[in-house]
Amino acid sequence: MAENSKIEWTDHTVNLWWGCAKVHTGCKNCYAESLSYRFGDKIWGEKVQRKLIKSSTKDLNKYQKQAEKKNKIVKVFMGSMMDIFEDPKSIIGMREQYVNTGTLRDNLFTEISEGKYNNLVFLFLTKRPENIVHLIPYEWINSTPKNVWFGTSVSNQETVKYAESLRLVSSSNLFLSIEPQIGLINEINLTGIDWVIQGGESGNKKRPFDINWAYRMKQICKEQNTPFFFKQIDKVQEIPNDLTIREFPNFGSVGKNILELETETSNEAQK
Repeated sequence: MAENSKIEWTDHTVNLWWGCAKVHTGCKNCYAESLSYRFGDKIWGEKVQRKLIKSSTKDLNKYQKQAEKKNKIVKVFMGSMMDIFEDPKSIIGMREQYVNTGTLRDNLFTEISEGKYNNLVFLFLTKRPENIVHLIPYEWINSTPKNVWFGTSVSNQETVKYAESLRLVSSSNLFLSIEPQIGLINEINLTGIDWVIQGGESGNKKRPFDINWAYRMKQICKEQNTPFFFKQIDKVQEIPNDLTIREFPNFGSVGKNILELETETSNEAQK
């Protein structure tokens, strides 16, 4: 959906569908919701249908082909206009018994397991981390593909509980998106968290961001040895030099899907 994304911590953004429902305070000024209304789409809320993004498969195939040709790994954020771990919703114009958002998600997960996108690192960001273990393939529960990352959004101390739910997922690739941050987070356990992204809200309705929140999170990440990426104050104010920190975790190298490698290792051991 967005090649060479303007989101600083990813390379591309892809959405299987468009539409979601608000979960917590971080959703208040959702840009994806506002944009959908601008286009006249009524796709926001628990009881409404979602809109299919027809270009998603074509885009993923394109990014994989480009990355494979260059023998490199690229990051794909899924998704800016949807929540990959939302409960299945029907799709506008589709017969629900044939395809819904759950079908789209399951098809993608199958393709990832089969190694179709080994040059793409999928950054699955959700505000529903409690759904992850119920909606991923069974074999991912203890052996998540190395190119799959699970993340959740946190906005203040109250929503730190979403990070706690994420930490229950059995995966070595977990990240937090602390954006938009709208309140101080003074304490947070980053055990098992491999990356923290932080930023304030932008847009005409943006809520204020206290720069001291950034310094506190920088300190927490340093103390707990977690890569820290400071994205923005509000897209207007300049970031101080000592907060111009854009660290990335180790996303691995080009290679086979971890499930394939484990299968090969097991076969070799049996010979």
